[in-house]
Amino acid sequence: MSNASGPSFITVSEDDDGQRLDRWLKRCVPGLSYVFAQKLLRKGQIRVNGKRAKPDMRLEAGQEVKIPLSVMQTDKTKPFAPEKGKISDKDRAFMHSLVIYEDEDIIALNKPCDLAVQGGTKTKRHIDGLLEVFANKEGVKPRLVHRIDKETSGVLLLARSAKAARALGHAFKKHDIKKIYWAVVSPVPESYEGTIKAPILKSGGDYEKMEINEEEGKTAITEYAVIENAGREVAFIAFWPRTGRTHQIRVHAAKVLGCGILGDRKYRAIKDEESKRIDVNLGEMNVSRRLHLHAHRLIFSHPLKPGRIIDITAPLPNDLMQSWKALGFNHKYKQDPFEALD
Repeated sequence: MSNASGPSFITVSEDDDGQRLDRWLKRCVPGLSYVFAQKLLRKGQIRVNGKRAKPDMRLEAGQEVKIPLSVMQTDKTKPFAPEKGKISDKDRAFMHSLVIYEDEDIIALNKPCDLAVQGGTKTKRHIDGLLEVFANKEGVKPRLVHRIDKETSGVLLLARSAKAARALGHAFKKHDIKKIYWAVVSPVPESYEGTIKAPILKSGGDYEKMEINEEEGKTAITEYAVIENAGREVAFIAFWPRTGRTHQIRVHAAKVLGCGILGDRKYRAIKDEESKRIDVNLGEMNVSRRLHLHAHRLIFSHPLKPGRIIDITAPLPNDLMQSWKALGFNHKYKQDPFEALD
């Protein structure tokens, strides 16, 4: 992205072709608030190629976006420019170590547990803040196209361009990307395979906690299949969330199957007394205390190469590998338990 005729003009780059104007403004003029941007657009003070523009207008590469000079000259509002040198060599090496697949259009990471995908009030270190590591020669960073919980490890997909991001975003929205998660649950579910259909809604008391709500909840569908079990206490189970609701697998496992995911302190499926008894037994078996949920595999059509199928697998991290081995589960399991459902 570069300045055009003067400091109040920004030329739309090839990478931003097709981007909504309001989203482009948020990224490229970070000090310009959403409310003020809407006001300037209504008054016609932000123009595209000299013409009035609406917030949802799709930009085209080469267009010139005019921003009032007074806005551009404020201390907090500057045209977008990638910041260099703020990421340590250690973090650069760390991010590169997470890469499990890449080509000219996409990157896939094996995200570790306890590292957030995006920032928040109390979250300063996160994947999104480290994506400069993968910036190209023009300074364009890859984009997030989906999220997984901070406590969950596994495949996280990035798009190298706006075009690839739009295609992948559309695929996620249409549920055209097959997501297979691995988990260890306790106790073993009564049925060893099935489809869970239970609407999910944010609970009133805790905005980060979800609940089953048949009347007001949003549609949530999860396929599941037990791969192995150790008696009736624990099972290695695969989940395929056909929809992408917050904490969907965790809620469906605990509240519908009645078998909470090991290490999930937010969603309990059984009474505290029984939970403590099982925790002690598992502790004696040298099982990790973290959330035993791993985004194991993504299968999808390449966003920009029709007909090319991408199949990415994220190996279990060491802490979960310890649990799988301790419980006698096959960490080398390669089958797709949902192949017949495609």
